[in-house]
Amino acid sequence: MKVTVVGAGAVGASCAEYIAMKNFCSEVVLVDIKEGFAEGKAMDLMQTASLNGFDTKITGTTGDYSKTAGSHVAVITSGIPRKPGMTREELIGINAGIVKEVTENLVKHSPEVIIIVVSNPMDTMAYLVHKTSGLPKHKIIGMGGALDSARFKYRLAEALEAPISDVDGMVIAAHSDTGMLPLLSKATRNGVPVTEFLSDEQQKYVIEETKVGGATLTKLLGTSAWYAPGAAVSVMVQAIACDQKKMIPCSLMLEGEYGQNDICLGVPAIIGANGVEKIVNVTLTADEQLKFAEAANAVREVNGDLKF
Repeated sequence: MKVTVVGAGAVGASCAEYIAMKNFCSEVVLVDIKEGFAEGKAMDLMQTASLNGFDTKITGTTGDYSKTAGSHVAVITSGIPRKPGMTREELIGINAGIVKEVTENLVKHSPEVIIIVVSNPMDTMAYLVHKTSGLPKHKIIGMGGALDSARFKYRLAEALEAPISDVDGMVIAAHSDTGMLPLLSKATRNGVPVTEFLSDEQQKYVIEETKVGGATLTKLLGTSAWYAPGAAVSVMVQAIACDQKKMIPCSLMLEGEYGQNDICLGVPAIIGANGVEKIVNVTLTADEQLKFAEAANAVREVNGDLKF
């Protein structure tokens, strides 16, 4: 099992670290455009192998995609964050160009690869990979829902004053502050609906804090988070590598599911050796259906800025 991670920044390096530490694949290849950067990150990570007890080989390369040949899974983290004064169209244009080029290089050297998209705007970048890669839909997965659901469970456990292992819940729809849909109606503590424990005010707090989870961290850190995104990716890669058939919310191309077509949105899916084994249709309340549709409209508007 060989895994490629494109982008050796904080998120990409965290992906490589968590994947390597779980010891389920033979090699992780880090790719970056900055001279020596991926090689340095790989060397630093390999020097933790004896300390952290893993045998996964981590290598780095400056833009040489031939070294990624034969990858079973590839993770795209590359792109730039939005900068002051930059329009959404400019951000999308820059990142779309990066993601498209990366995708072409990955597929050229690993035609059977399964791609996990992390680059933002994530739902739109996943859609771009669908439209430009030539890969079947089950081999393209957007990471957002896995991360957003982890943040939801963190806030639920906080409000419940419960251990995180007691809590279950998921977030679907768009990977954005306004389009995120935490499914409070499905969230439980050891099988008991959380609505039986939390007041209306607490429920509202959990939902709103989940939706701004990424923005909160950016404000505190001065940059985007990396530990939880890296961990979310590692869970998805492991589900594929070990054919775990895990149900994970992720951004997928919809063809009639949840009343949507020709769009990537977060929905629960069974993830295994083939990538997306099955999209799971869960029953939504009338309010959740409305919010899901609103999120879809917003993502379509962003997708309209793509040029491919």
